[in-house]
Amino acid sequence: MATALPFTPAVAAATAGIWSKVERVLPEDEWRQHAPFIERINRLKKQRNAVILAHNYMSPEIFHGVADIVGDSLALAKRAAETDADVIVMAGVHFMAETAKLLNPDKIVLMPDMDAGCSLAESIRPEDIRLLREAYPDAPVVTYVNTSAAVKAESDICCTSGNAVEVVESLGAERVLCLPDEYLAAWVATQTKVKILTWKGHCEVHERFTPDEIRRFRRAYDDLVVIAHPECPPEVIAAADFAGSTAKMIDYVRDEKPARVLMITECSMSDNIAAASPTTDFVRPCIMCPHMKKISLPKILHALETLEPRVEVDPAVAARARLAVERMIAVGRR
Repeated sequence: MATALPFTPAVAAATAGIWSKVERVLPEDEWRQHAPFIERINRLKKQRNAVILAHNYMSPEIFHGVADIVGDSLALAKRAAETDADVIVMAGVHFMAETAKLLNPDKIVLMPDMDAGCSLAESIRPEDIRLLREAYPDAPVVTYVNTSAAVKAESDICCTSGNAVEVVESLGAERVLCLPDEYLAAWVATQTKVKILTWKGHCEVHERFTPDEIRRFRRAYDDLVVIAHPECPPEVIAAADFAGSTAKMIDYVRDEKPARVLMITECSMSDNIAAASPTTDFVRPCIMCPHMKKISLPKILHALETLEPRVEVDPAVAARARLAVERMIAVGRR
């Protein structure tokens, strides 16, 4: 796997447009290391008829440099179902690649680093859901997309932070198991009359934020607007001015144009939005997702060159898991 490529005049010319987007958030010396990989990846994905899906938490050189489709988990799931590419490269974490494979069983789905996991996905197992069904036989199971395909297969329907309330209310049930993120479920409970039953799963990034941290920033900046992700603890969301999925956080900054904003989520989000929001000053309490950051330009290039590592899902599991994801997507079409 290449770890360095030469920055030539041809590379500079081919990537000049991308550099103009990211020069506010990337040092020029760092850009000169990234640009040769960006140029080569963008050439190779055309040859492979490949598309690169990148989550909002990807670093700017990936998000702005090589991604064809960007967004939160819901957007990536929807767009993955629509692509006519032969090869899908997931710049995200493993459960996202599995979701792409569920929706594209006949396509090659590449995961540049198979070790890019998720603390939420690891917090619950299929057998846990089977036991919960025995304990609460009348409660439908709504599972966050931040889970393995095997867990999705035991669920009635999936959701994301962007559509969780809509999904829960679409079931017409008095109570619902909302798994595995305890904090997202607690936030959903504040937005609906449906009784929400929870699980003790947490995101290792969002659970680290505290109200005291927000108060310290507010004391330093009296014009600060604080927006938080629903995976944060309830007391953090209560201390914020707005809570929403990564897509809704992006919409908020674009529409409201706050002079100064603190985003309580993975810190690459601020870099990616800052590149397109020159009038907003981003205060950055940087907590990075160690799993997302396993994905790099050299690994993406290597995956495209070798068409490995490939994500596969057991067909027996995939059929049931796909149904849960497709039900989620269908909710948005009603």
